[in-house]
Amino acid sequence: MSTKKLWGGRFTDQAEEWVDDFGASISFDQLMADEDIEGSLAHVKMLKHTNILPADDCDKIIAGLEDLRTELHAGSLEFTTENEDIHMNIEALLTNKIGPVAGKLHTARSRNDQVALDFHLYVRNRLPQVIDAITTLQMTLVELAEENVETIMPGYTHLQHAQPISYGHYLMAYYQMFKRDKERFEFNKVHTDISPIGAAALAGTTFPTDREYTANELGFSQIYLNSLDAVSDRDFALEFLSNASMLMLHLTRFCEEISMWVSHEFNYLELSDAYTTGSSIMPQKKNPDMAELIRGKSGRVYGHLMGLLTTMKSLPLAYNKDLQEDKEGVFDTVRTILPCLKVFNGMIKTATPNVERMKSATENDFSNATELADYLAAKGVPFREAHAIVGKLVLQGINEGKNLQDMSIEELQAASDQIAPDVYVDLKSEVAVERRHSLGGTGFDQVRKQIKAAKSELADD
Repeated sequence: MSTKKLWGGRFTDQAEEWVDDFGASISFDQLMADEDIEGSLAHVKMLKHTNILPADDCDKIIAGLEDLRTELHAGSLEFTTENEDIHMNIEALLTNKIGPVAGKLHTARSRNDQVALDFHLYVRNRLPQVIDAITTLQMTLVELAEENVETIMPGYTHLQHAQPISYGHYLMAYYQMFKRDKERFEFNKVHTDISPIGAAALAGTTFPTDREYTANELGFSQIYLNSLDAVSDRDFALEFLSNASMLMLHLTRFCEEISMWVSHEFNYLELSDAYTTGSSIMPQKKNPDMAELIRGKSGRVYGHLMGLLTTMKSLPLAYNKDLQEDKEGVFDTVRTILPCLKVFNGMIKTATPNVERMKSATENDFSNATELADYLAAKGVPFREAHAIVGKLVLQGINEGKNLQDMSIEELQAASDQIAPDVYVDLKSEVAVERRHSLGGTGFDQVRKQIKAAKSELADD
């Protein structure tokens, strides 16, 4: 019994339907339909340019593909499992439209270089979307930082109050993280912007193809120089998943802090009702569910990276059916990170900082202890000695329920005769922040320099 498969010439037995379903990828790779048509148009134009096919045949194929693209955009194309994947589905639909001449489209190419091409085009087309979404978030952070240069909050190490900082400085720390994320996605373009078409199955082709012509048609700046590498390389997809994982990592850090900052214990931020939810049983609840959900979605992105790394592990050259498993994780990652960026941007943009609460949190702790140690060091006391002096004062304050700024000058001078009444100025949290002028520090002037540099970077982008 002959098979209906387009590749079925040497086969006599037909697979069970459930086997076909297991091997088919059309359920997910139809997301590359636009890219498949785009690649096929460039390929047939090359076949015409090189006279590999008659011009009339090429013109019929081009017209048919253009019609299919119009129908695709109108949502009227229907794909079948019988035709396995998006490549065979498009060819079958083209055959129905223009007849047997459609079979000439596959001259001088294989599904191996065809799928590699489609995947390159898919990732290349999504990278600008991701980069634009990161840029939008960066712009929001700069805007918020500029509004909060002199908003004081506790800075933490080990989740313990460490030193007071500017809230604007805090926001700009995440700006820098997302800047690196964007740079990684920008570099991802380099390895995505390589054309594999023309490598055929694995060894090239005997037809006089013009790979430079096809690459130019598709806007690629480079061409794979080894046909084995061309059909089997998925580094660009691994880079995308790795970059996406780093991006989600940074979002989870921010979301974790937001989840803490909005709690009763911290009360540093108030989220908009539009980005929170209530409880089905507790009427008072206002939950940071969007932050928690973004935090949770990191797991699926990390999983996709590990999945593709495992698929590629020990995979022999050149193409193997294993590589059918390279796409779903990338597709889902795109569907995950773009909404996460959009939701996070809206959430942080509409959040309201509790300025008074933030500042008061720096006045009822010992986060100004370093200021007193620096004060003594500036007067010639060795820093280690100054550290010990202040440590004893902190212990005294804990035992007596006093903050350093609440101790009398006599109490402070009992610890060190180098302390004078001007110390109380240095112990103010806003002064502690403002005085940190070192490059990249939390001093107000330094934060404003960060913001100015960021605005310049974003303008260049």
